[in-house]
Amino acid sequence: MSSSKDARGACITGIGCYVPEKVLTNEDLEKMVDTSDEWIVTRTGIRERRIAAETEAASDLAYHAAREAMKKAGIKAKDLDQIIVATATSDMIFPSTACVLQDRLGAKNAAAYDLTAACSGFIYGLSMAHSMILTGKAEKILVIGAEVLSSMTDYTDRTTCVLFGDGAGAVVVEPCEAGKGILATYMRSDGSYTDLLYKPGGGSRMPLTAERIRQGKQYIHMKGDGLFKYAVKAMVSAARKTASDAGLTTEDVDYLIPHQANIRIIEGVRKRLKLTKDQVIVNIDRIGNTSSASIPIAWCEFERDHPERVSEGDIFMLVAFGGGLTWGAVLYKK
Repeated sequence: MSSSKDARGACITGIGCYVPEKVLTNEDLEKMVDTSDEWIVTRTGIRERRIAAETEAASDLAYHAAREAMKKAGIKAKDLDQIIVATATSDMIFPSTACVLQDRLGAKNAAAYDLTAACSGFIYGLSMAHSMILTGKAEKILVIGAEVLSSMTDYTDRTTCVLFGDGAGAVVVEPCEAGKGILATYMRSDGSYTDLLYKPGGGSRMPLTAERIRQGKQYIHMKGDGLFKYAVKAMVSAARKTASDAGLTTEDVDYLIPHQANIRIIEGVRKRLKLTKDQVIVNIDRIGNTSSASIPIAWCEFERDHPERVSEGDIFMLVAFGGGLTWGAVLYKK
């Protein structure tokens, strides 16, 4: 294969995922907050979610997913040029979770950094890796979405605690022949809607104090109705734009892998894109909303559990929407 940036694409050569062992069911939540299994399933599609152990941080979840992805790609840690970790729940403010992971993996030759784009983080990371590969700036990139959302979830707030789970998904991106792999990417944001989904405390704007902790400023705050209206429109627009940039339409898409936020949002996107239910990869019922980790986990599970449904030439549309507000899509050809 030529190393010329004009004659190559960017392909995913390995994919891995990891979710914690602990399962938090709707029945468990009924004992913790004023809610019911019927209420949760009807409004979100979620029946259970995974919760990290007290000893598990984002880098721990990322490590397991990364190891699986690297094994499938047939590469060693020393081969990596870059490690990109998309997360809103980093181990600490700094150093980056990617640097913590780099050390644990032994990836001595890799630049390592985090990016924060909430639920769109994996899309943003994959877009960055795509550009690096096409320009010849890197040859082997590890892109990970890793979240421990339980660490910032208020389990007395029924509007948010029913949604979120923990997990990590990872991919290895390498050069490949042109016309395969990532066909197009798209990223957008609108900071005027930051009040729809945010965590107010813990940054330089509002350092945490005992009083602010008592006020719950360390937790996720969300305005669900506003998000729903914006999310469907933005995700549909992103999918259509990304397909168009690749010279295709959404009718050419074999599988849609949406961010697993809410089954009603997923269904809204599916219907507007005129896709069948069999074309949409969904695991929100078992995993919940894992933010930046949701797309790679869903993709990993699909390829692992249903290899007979995946063929060379299949076209996957990855699309996400999250706090920021951020949204975007990636079109991928197997």
